[in-house]
Amino acid sequence: MNDLDEVLAFECALSYCVNTYFASVTDGNIEQRIEKTWQNNSASHSQGSDLIYNPPKSIINITANASTFKVADLAATAMNSFMSETFTGSGGINSSSSGSAFSSDVIHALYDTKDYCKSIENLATSMTNNIRQQNDSGSSPFEGVAYETETYVHVRWAWFAYPATVLALSLLYLLGTIIESRNRDILIWKSSTLALLLLGQGLELSKSGHVPVNALSEMTEMAKDIEIELIQTSDENWKMVQR
Repeated sequence: MNDLDEVLAFECALSYCVNTYFASVTDGNIEQRIEKTWQNNSASHSQGSDLIYNPPKSIINITANASTFKVADLAATAMNSFMSETFTGSGGINSSSSGSAFSSDVIHALYDTKDYCKSIENLATSMTNNIRQQNDSGSSPFEGVAYETETYVHVRWAWFAYPATVLALSLLYLLGTIIESRNRDILIWKSSTLALLLLGQGLELSKSGHVPVNALSEMTEMAKDIEIELIQTSDENWKMVQR
């Protein structure tokens, strides 16, 4: 505490109770809340006897096979022992030596807690969830209708008109190019740039403007004996000529 003269005291208690829950599942996410709570304030735990809880049906809607709830003697004894041992201790911070001493990590956590009521509430909720998840808690399955998400694909065929038309025209253009190249006996140069470089417009070869070749290998062999350079003309343009 910042003020050494300020002394605070808190008193918290944990007790067994019976809750009625409302649960719903939306889009795969479960949401639940407590609708009603009942507890027997007069119930006390004595050695060798179980804690019995019979909530009135007029307060909580209890099913016929779950109208009585009990906490076994061994469970209550173990819980009392654990809580008493865990939450008993001392500790503090020495401002002069900037040191701290706590009897346990739980006491240290309580010392740093800003909201004691919320911390105890979270502890009670965690213990309740653990009890509800046990297989021997006396719970029974609830029969109902469950829904799951399925994916459906709705095809709008009109949107396929444009890409289908482009694909069909591309295939026709490719087929026409193949047929026209075959009819004109055009050689296949593929990705070679020699055909464009040697026979393209603007390149003047001193030996011959057009060199007949029948294969890419022949053009490659012919290009070994040709040297070209890029020069600037009188009209400030650039052209490639043979050296």
